[in-house]
Amino acid sequence: MFEFLFSQYKNYPTHEIILELVAIFFGLLSVWLAKKNNILVFPTGIINTAIYVFLLWKWNLLGDMIINFYYVIMSIYGWYHWSKKKNETNQNKIGKSTKSEWLYSLYIFITTIVLVIAVYLFFDKFTHWTSYVDTFVTGIFFSGMWLMARRKIENWLFWIVGDIISIPMYFVKGYTFTSIQYLIFTIIAIYGYREWKKKLQQ
Repeated sequence: MFEFLFSQYKNYPTHEIILELVAIFFGLLSVWLAKKNNILVFPTGIINTAIYVFLLWKWNLLGDMIINFYYVIMSIYGWYHWSKKKNETNQNKIGKSTKSEWLYSLYIFITTIVLVIAVYLFFDKFTHWTSYVDTFVTGIFFSGMWLMARRKIENWLFWIVGDIISIPMYFVKGYTFTSIQYLIFTIIAIYGYREWKKKLQQ
């Protein structure tokens, strides 16, 4: 079983294995902090995504690389948005998406897919079925990240769907550690949605 899961790392550069593990640690920490509605989700997430920008370029997963670059930008925005206060009280608390926010999420989803397809075509990277899946997942994660930065509970639904799809995609590509990370992300995201729902009801 161990050989089946991790044999692809035999020829993997040691420094890249270390980078992947460091990124996974901060990624899991970031999702856990998001579940707890803790603003530290953003600085920990920036470390995770910045490392993955480099790794995903090496792995030829351009859509996911673009996702992680976008995460860095949106984490800075989310950090600012969550920290805004008025009379020592947070202005932006957990809420539900409005109709206009749902429409904007759809716009982000469609626009992202179109742009990622253009990137894949430009670099001639549509060489495996995972590239097509990566394009779709990129749209899901872009919308989810925007909703999380806006502190909308529906962000968790996007993460759950995207994480589930990412598990087999990374495993097939040979990145078992990252595949396991997305399995754990899925579990945390389910609990995160339930916890945010309780806080919203309160």
